[in-house]
Amino acid sequence: MMSKEYNKDDIFNDFARIFSPGQLEHIRSLGLDIIEGKRQGNYIFDSEGRRYIDCNTSSATFNLGRRPPEIIKELKKTMYETDQGNFPMISREKATLGSMLADFVPGDLECSVFSVIRGETMEFACKLARGYTGRKELITVDGSWYGQTGFALSLSDRADKESFAPLIPEINIIPYGDIDAARRSITTRTAAVIIEPIQVENHCRVADKAYLRGLRVICRERGVILIFDETQTGMGRTGKKFAFEYSGVIPDMLNIGEALGAGVFPIAATVFTQELNTFLNAHPLIHLSTFGGSDLGCRVACKVLEVSGRTRPWENALSMGEKLWDGIEAIMKDNKCIGSVSGMGLMLSMDMRTPEMARVFCRKAATHGILTSPGEAARNTVLIRPALTITADDVDRIIEGISAAVNELG
Repeated sequence: MMSKEYNKDDIFNDFARIFSPGQLEHIRSLGLDIIEGKRQGNYIFDSEGRRYIDCNTSSATFNLGRRPPEIIKELKKTMYETDQGNFPMISREKATLGSMLADFVPGDLECSVFSVIRGETMEFACKLARGYTGRKELITVDGSWYGQTGFALSLSDRADKESFAPLIPEINIIPYGDIDAARRSITTRTAAVIIEPIQVENHCRVADKAYLRGLRVICRERGVILIFDETQTGMGRTGKKFAFEYSGVIPDMLNIGEALGAGVFPIAATVFTQELNTFLNAHPLIHLSTFGGSDLGCRVACKVLEVSGRTRPWENALSMGEKLWDGIEAIMKDNKCIGSVSGMGLMLSMDMRTPEMARVFCRKAATHGILTSPGEAARNTVLIRPALTITADDVDRIIEGISAAVNELG
């Protein structure tokens, strides 16, 4: 409990002093310098009571909206019945979530290891790929963005990563979408090929179906593990449960991000085949996470899967995504500030032509009650990723806010 009442300026001053004045200035440059107060459904209310439609959703964590009632109810109930559990030990909660994930994810991805954050799912996936194959090389494509931790940072295409060198060795970044380059690069030295079916932070670049199918064939022929990262595109955001379903290509491993806990409790997961699980059987406890797969988190995630299976939010994401896309395209006809729109479902990206214009747009949009943020890899873009529970009326409000912000850009 706070020892004194804080006003907005007090909080900003303390943030700058304790955390980073540079970070505060960056947040201000995006129009995100608000104090989050009440949050409910599709909305955030600031400390002064102003309502915003959340089109950031913490990088697609809040797929079911802010504080979804059924998930909150489950968390409250669970807190009176259990705790985080002892992480290397067996519990009913862990077993139930593992079984539900095996049923929820398409294909033969039946085994799970639980994590807390996106980056940790990638850490485990790379460890398992290297351990199972006995090989070292990891291949990914340009324009990727996987997170902030060791393997994830090293695999990501970000301009500042050499500031943290030396990075993880034997990582090879090849041209995106070039199947001939993939065929030349993927060899019997390669442990895994890692790709996002949609590069969300890189203007929502969508992998061609033929390209993914080609990677699947090459990997199978050469004994290479195919890993899909769907931490942002999974759990229904693109109009299907997972974006890989559009191609029909089933990976050997799949990273599922924080949407698994609906933003109510931190949990993420890597799911994989029984064949890969043979390495864990021979080498138990090679990857442990104190809070990954806590019993509290597992109970919350089970409820998320149950609610998702019943309400099928990916269907709303598909229809509302089409409505939002059409609205943005209509704006583009009258205003040339937006160069293009791309993406699928409720994961859309607008090219604002320059990083500065993207930042200005975000500030303008915030004044019209729409919270957005630029892409991390393509800084000239702005991501629009509202909750999958968004209504047609709120999509109209998002379109109105985008239009007003664009018109103010000139």
